[in-house]
Amino acid sequence: MSRFLTLLRPVDALIVAFAILLSAIILFFVARIESWAMLITINLFASLGIMLLSLATETTNHRVVRAVHDWYPVPSIFFLFKEVYVIIQSLGRTDWDNFLIRIDRGIFGTDPTVWLAQFSWPALTEILQLAYTSYYFIMLTAGIELYLQREKQKFSSILFTIVYGFFLSYIGYIAFPAVGPRFTLHNFDSLGTELPGLWLTNGIREFLNAGESIPTSVSNAIAFAQRDAFPSGHTQMTLISLYFAFHYKLKSRYVLFIFGTLLIISTIYLRYHYVVDLIGGLCFMVLTVWTAPKLFELWETRIRTWLK
Repeated sequence: MSRFLTLLRPVDALIVAFAILLSAIILFFVARIESWAMLITINLFASLGIMLLSLATETTNHRVVRAVHDWYPVPSIFFLFKEVYVIIQSLGRTDWDNFLIRIDRGIFGTDPTVWLAQFSWPALTEILQLAYTSYYFIMLTAGIELYLQREKQKFSSILFTIVYGFFLSYIGYIAFPAVGPRFTLHNFDSLGTELPGLWLTNGIREFLNAGESIPTSVSNAIAFAQRDAFPSGHTQMTLISLYFAFHYKLKSRYVLFIFGTLLIISTIYLRYHYVVDLIGGLCFMVLTVWTAPKLFELWETRIRTWLK
């Protein structure tokens, strides 16, 4: 086992550790999570798969195997997001939306998403809905640019930090489940008429809703929705990507800045988040960027050395 563990890169160890953490949470609430056995089995085999992939990369150094090893964390983020969804839905805890709404009202004296409704305009809605979908584009662009430049250490650093940031936000979702203002302050079923776009908005919304486990045309969409409002992962991960883009002086940094700025604005305008969610996303971003290098270095210089 120690042999396998020494082969793990920091991001590999991070994913395995988070899978273990989720498994521990599942076991603690085993009486309330019907699919506990399946989830733990998936986590176990996924962790073993990561170890075997690390071994294959070390022993063969084949280009395809290495590429799979470099990029598998991207889909793993989504799969673990869905596991967090199952855990939150199974626990059935009270949503924190009322508390988040009170904070927004305490700061602004009103509901920001309601106030912004007066400025709604189909063309603006279309632009911001497209910007909102650039979420993964922003992160992937930063990573791909470093990968193509063969900046292995920088790529490893940004990959680890982004995955770590996602996992911190997932812990936030479990601790503070909330659905966001499109369900609480607005009529979710009326978004198409209250906040119409031009050509692509409705299709994008349906696609994003499916990604958040909301079936099409259900009367109680809030019952299916992901509890992922606080912190705003879109804000957190976009700011992390922009931080690295400017820190490493990437060629794409100014394009990413434009998309990232519009994306953060869209989270409020499109009613996905409260402003306090964005503040939470900023705080989580600072925490991520501050602690990620320490954890990265801890695994590389201490734990792996100790295991050897």
